[in-house]
Amino acid sequence: MNIILLGPPGAGKGTQARILVDKRDMVQLSTGDMLRAARTSGTVMGKTVAGVMDRGELVTDEIVIGLIREQLEDTSHAGGFIFDGFPRTLAQADALGKLLAEMGHTLDCVIEMQVDDDALVARITARSTCANCGEVYNDNTKPVPATAKCTSCGEAAEFTRRADDNQESLKTRLLAYYKQTSPLIGYYYAKGDLTSVDGLASMETVAADIKGALG
Repeated sequence: MNIILLGPPGAGKGTQARILVDKRDMVQLSTGDMLRAARTSGTVMGKTVAGVMDRGELVTDEIVIGLIREQLEDTSHAGGFIFDGFPRTLAQADALGKLLAEMGHTLDCVIEMQVDDDALVARITARSTCANCGEVYNDNTKPVPATAKCTSCGEAAEFTRRADDNQESLKTRLLAYYKQTSPLIGYYYAKGDLTSVDGLASMETVAADIKGALG
């Protein structure tokens, strides 16, 4: 099964992707993770990525599609793929659709994680992350344990906040999302691929809703 997680920054896509990886043995394809891994891989594509990034240039859609192609060629991933953070534009959606068709894959579902902007800002500006394993905490709903030990990895770790997890930066990121990525909601709805869930519900409720959508 191959799916896309859609939603603005902070909607919880990464958290739900990790749950799907654990429960369904799926592979999370995050653009940032793929680029970082490629840069140090030593492959032809990796050297291309390293050169582009070292020159301070933007990585093209063609390069990202090439990295996704490499992942899709690995037939050991029986659980399927989660596209997290890609596609971001209609052009990328078209390119991904062509790649999947070319390689004999299907896109089984697109999950839109709906949020209220004001509630999202409140959530994101209160979050921190375990520097050891990436577990996310929230000052209001899931505070850092008094022991300063992560409940996920069990380690005593530093809990950090992203520099752009502030109201001004988040509004800029939301504007970019609505301009570039939100048109994908209509795009995939028209194709009959879209299912929407309440992204501001509890983590467990969102996971259950996604499970119901995927069957």
